[in-house]
Amino acid sequence: MTKQQAYLQAKKILQQADNESPAFDAVCLCQKVFGLDRTGLAIHGHEEATDAQAQQLAHLAELRAGCEPLQYLLGTWPFLDLELSVGEGVLCPREETELLARTAAELLPQCASVLDLCAGSGAVGLGLKSLRPDLSVSCGEKFVGALHFLRKNCEKYASLQVQPLQLDAFSPEDAKSCGKLGGFLCNPPYVEAGEIPDLQPELHFEPETALDGGADGLQFYRAIARLWVPQAVPGGLCAVEIGESQAAAVSELFQNAGLTNITVRKDFNGFDRVVYGTA
Repeated sequence: MTKQQAYLQAKKILQQADNESPAFDAVCLCQKVFGLDRTGLAIHGHEEATDAQAQQLAHLAELRAGCEPLQYLLGTWPFLDLELSVGEGVLCPREETELLARTAAELLPQCASVLDLCAGSGAVGLGLKSLRPDLSVSCGEKFVGALHFLRKNCEKYASLQVQPLQLDAFSPEDAKSCGKLGGFLCNPPYVEAGEIPDLQPELHFEPETALDGGADGLQFYRAIARLWVPQAVPGGLCAVEIGESQAAAVSELFQNAGLTNITVRKDFNGFDRVVYGTA
């Protein structure tokens, strides 16, 4: 079997499973197995695939057909200009989350001390530091599965000097242990608990702890307003990612916590995505 034939076989498996992007996903899997992107397949597709390669590609296609996240199967996923390690136990980085990192990079004062809480893979904190090398950035994550990938990515990009920490968003002691912050960022779980069973199948492979925002989706924002906003220095930035219908509720929580200049930014799809304010 040639590499092109193996690709077509993988694509067919995905098409039969009603995958939304069978060609794209099959090419991504070919890049993992053969080291060939679309252009590489056009040039080298006539070459023979080994039996092991053909079997591996078909197996990965079957897993993807079963809705396992493509990010998990590839083992890495891009965020800004980084290539982050991901896998079971951590939320996959989303392109819309880049807005949080870019907003912070735009607004934070020089040499600020910044915490990215509920950091998961470290996408926001590492992405921010890649955009603003002057900042001192730490990433906090509670859960061991995600913390593994956070530490791995901080080691991978050791030159960025981002510090991984084990922190609980609901712990007053953890909040105080971080000292005063020039910037606080968070992409918390914000899905309403009752909506989780109806989420798209891929999301059920990701940790529920990274999705479940409580009955109304706002429990983490309440903790942020109560415990973490007070850690911001005067003039410090507090910025969070939100669900598309949560801007008003989160803005009110931030206003009641004493933040000023509260602003909502929309993502590239036109949905409310980031709320930020000044301490």
